[in-house]
Amino acid sequence: MAGAEKGGILPKPPTARDTRVWPAAVPRSCQLMFTGLVESLGKVVAVVPEPPGLRLTIEGSPLAADAAIGDSICINGCCLSVVRHAEGGLEFQLGPETLARTTLGGLSIDDSVNLERSLRLADRLGGHLVTGHVDGVGRLSSRQDDGDWTTCRFAASPDLLAQMAAKGSVAVDGVSLTVVDVDASSFSVALIPHTLASTTLGRLAVGDGVNLETDLVFKYVARWLTAREPGAA
Repeated sequence: MAGAEKGGILPKPPTARDTRVWPAAVPRSCQLMFTGLVESLGKVVAVVPEPPGLRLTIEGSPLAADAAIGDSICINGCCLSVVRHAEGGLEFQLGPETLARTTLGGLSIDDSVNLERSLRLADRLGGHLVTGHVDGVGRLSSRQDDGDWTTCRFAASPDLLAQMAAKGSVAVDGVSLTVVDVDASSFSVALIPHTLASTTLGRLAVGDGVNLETDLVFKYVARWLTAREPGAA
């Protein structure tokens, strides 16, 4: 899954003040959880090709202030690990799977991104359980602005839409949202003024791509039903 190229257990990472590069060969598990409540907006300050991958530097103050090398941060809905902490930003490495399954490979300098640190056990779960493993890319097919409110409709693949339901949850670019309705080719969400002002969703234009993660419970129910079918693997 996107954002999940890393596996295994890390030794204790350096402190947040350590500006050394965290070795790319050391695997990092991204099995932490998020809420889909964006903490802050970050700005892309560098995009460096590292074939077959990519390195992003994101300015994310104040979130970056206490981030440590190896920490997992959800960037536009995709869980990535901090590989370098230096003055002015955090660096992340994106592998081929992440580039193929998300919109992150299309980011440019000065683009804004949604940022959220991983959930702590003592935190309130204000949104819904988000893994940071992007299921696929959707596209804004229509946008209806009504004063300070906006209703967005996103086109998505049938397999993703099959895991959505009216009044269910979906993460769009890492933002926890409630599905208003879903049909055979698209789903809609209603965005409140706070979401429009505090996340990248307020800047979306028709045709823009977004990272989608469907509800975790839907995935397991769908898998269980598939496994019960005669001849299923």
